[in-house]
Amino acid sequence: MDLFLSSLGAILDPRTFFSMSMGIIAGLVGGAIPGITITMTIILTLPFTFGMDPVQGLATMVGVYVGGESGGLVSACLIGIPGTPSAIATTFDGFPMARKGEPGRAVWLGIWASILGGLLAGVPLVIGATQLARLAVSFGPWEYFSLFILTLSIVASLSEQSLVKGLIAGTFGLLVTTIGADPLMAVPRLTFGWEFLRSGFPFLPILIGVFGLSQIMSDVEKAGTGQAETRLERLTSLRVSHLAVIKEILAQPVNLIRSTLIGLWIGILPAVGGSAANILAYDQAKKGSRYPERFGTGIPDGIIASESSNNANIGGSLITMMAFGIPGDAVTAVMLGALIIHGIQPGPYFITTHAKVAYGMFVAYFLAHFLTVLYEWAGLRFALRVVALPLHILSPIILVLCVIGSYALNNIIENVWTFFLFGILGYLMVKTAFPLAPLILGVILGDQIEANFIRAIMTSSDWTLFFTRPWSGAMLALSAFSFGYSLWQRRAARRAARAAPTPVGAESDADLES
Repeated sequence: MDLFLSSLGAILDPRTFFSMSMGIIAGLVGGAIPGITITMTIILTLPFTFGMDPVQGLATMVGVYVGGESGGLVSACLIGIPGTPSAIATTFDGFPMARKGEPGRAVWLGIWASILGGLLAGVPLVIGATQLARLAVSFGPWEYFSLFILTLSIVASLSEQSLVKGLIAGTFGLLVTTIGADPLMAVPRLTFGWEFLRSGFPFLPILIGVFGLSQIMSDVEKAGTGQAETRLERLTSLRVSHLAVIKEILAQPVNLIRSTLIGLWIGILPAVGGSAANILAYDQAKKGSRYPERFGTGIPDGIIASESSNNANIGGSLITMMAFGIPGDAVTAVMLGALIIHGIQPGPYFITTHAKVAYGMFVAYFLAHFLTVLYEWAGLRFALRVVALPLHILSPIILVLCVIGSYALNNIIENVWTFFLFGILGYLMVKTAFPLAPLILGVILGDQIEANFIRAIMTSSDWTLFFTRPWSGAMLALSAFSFGYSLWQRRAARRAARAAPTPVGAESDADLES
């Protein structure tokens, strides 16, 4: 407790507090702009921390991390484009809720869920870092392969209208990752002699194109029908009863705690990241719901699951970095580099030998969550003004930001062409009722599935290890159960729909057409 209080005093030092606040604001802005990821924001922040002491520098980067995770939900809810990969699942219910005239409820459900999830994940960060990280590093390529297969089984849940179309979209996403250099040997494949395809298709331009350009094209198409104008008229206020929103979240304790634990665990596992955590938490919330058919229509359950898991993912990533010096994701890899620059080597004895720095990070983690709420409350009114612009002004602005975000990833024009290519593909998928989420899921997981499968086979030719290693076998069994349970839910929903009495005066589409 003495260490915690002394670290609190160090964080509340005016210089440290100011630099951490600037980090939070930078994270919020970077997370809200599609393409300007948390990783890029923290890389841009890193040079400013070189002249700071370790506590001040790391507090600033923790602020960027926490602010960026919360910033991604703003664009996900208001314009339907996830600002960060870890806000993908937030788009599924946040954007429909905003379009139904409740943008304030959608955004603040996400903000408060992310804060509560992050704070809950902070408890094991402080008291159980070493023990949890020790379990994570026992994972081999067999366990990682099985984990990604478990995540891929979510395709059945994300295929609302047609399971066949969902499987086709997911398979296509996996095939996209086979273009370019293979993940281990860097051998070119399926390039057909095109230099453009030698480096493959980066994930971020695909994400921005599929969700961003397709949404822009759909809105422009509707511009003359009045539907787009109706949407803008509804996005007039973000005012909401914060007490009612918090009660709404706390009324789902199982969803909140389960999603937090999923995010924490995925964060502890190195190189998995929040993009898998939020989709997996969303899927589990849907499977555990009494009304799974309402997911994707704008209900709070999906927002709570996605946002509580991605902020809990921060705590898990910090656990692995601090306890074993292994970055949980790209952001903690940058933070690990900052620690080494300051002459500090994370590892099992980090918390005891560098207690001031460790507890400073703990305090910064908790304080950043509270400050994030305050700064978002102050800044969201400006975000609403941007979103409420006329469509003929807003669409070009979003398009330019998407292009800049795609180009800034590697500073090559090929990423911009990737953005346009997959944006057009996403638009065609929307027009033909193909779900977008399975495509993105396949792109996220394809390289990881392939790389870990190859590593496992190279380590041992005994393929039965995928089933006989306890964690790996358990996750493969859960994958089969997850897929089967999704099919059962779909059939049960169809039976219930057929058994439901038709309201008096209601006519089917077929009746109207005839």
